[in-house]
Amino acid sequence: MFQRGWLVAMLLCGLLVGGCAGDEPGGTLSAAPKAQSGDALYFDDFSDDSSGWDTWADEKSQAAYDQGGLRMRVTQANYDTWSRPGRRYSDARIAVDTTRLGGPDNNNYGILCRYSNRSNFYALVISSDGYAGILKVKEGKYQILSGEALSYQEAVRQGGEMNVIGAECVGDRLALYANGSLLLEARDADFPTGEVGLVAGSFEEAGVDVLFDNFYVLQP
Repeated sequence: MFQRGWLVAMLLCGLLVGGCAGDEPGGTLSAAPKAQSGDALYFDDFSDDSSGWDTWADEKSQAAYDQGGLRMRVTQANYDTWSRPGRRYSDARIAVDTTRLGGPDNNNYGILCRYSNRSNFYALVISSDGYAGILKVKEGKYQILSGEALSYQEAVRQGGEMNVIGAECVGDRLALYANGSLLLEARDADFPTGEVGLVAGSFEEAGVDVLFDNFYVLQP
């Protein structure tokens, strides 16, 4: 669990400008053009509920395509959950629109990168009361990389306001952004590659309810 005592884009001007393409259809790898900086490697607006994200409903949490996005709810206290589309990258810039639909402001939600399994990944998260952090989970143990605790960030919009969260996982550099402002940076080289995804979690109060939309992965 992302403990508050532990703990969670740069949207460059051109990040969301222009069309976005998925994988090149047909051909061979050798014939496919190399991705240039800023090229969209993956995009999902969650309009197709068969686009491949993990969905479920149990007594602890739920994830579903809903209201034009991916809606994640955490119905147990001190619990984190995540969803992934099955896309794996080494270096990537990631961005997503986020809105708290309900539940406590004392929450956490954001972006996963270099996810190997539930015990090994990075998480770059904000909270609805204005805090943020970069975390590492290795062999199931949580560590905050960006400081001794989550830190308050004025660029994070509080309550139910929309936040555009961004993350960079490039080489050993991890960076967290909100609404175009760089919040935090950290260095770690333990996980060189892995899946991307989204995460939401609760602290003492359950009922976290977050909607994610417009998920981008860009070539650094």
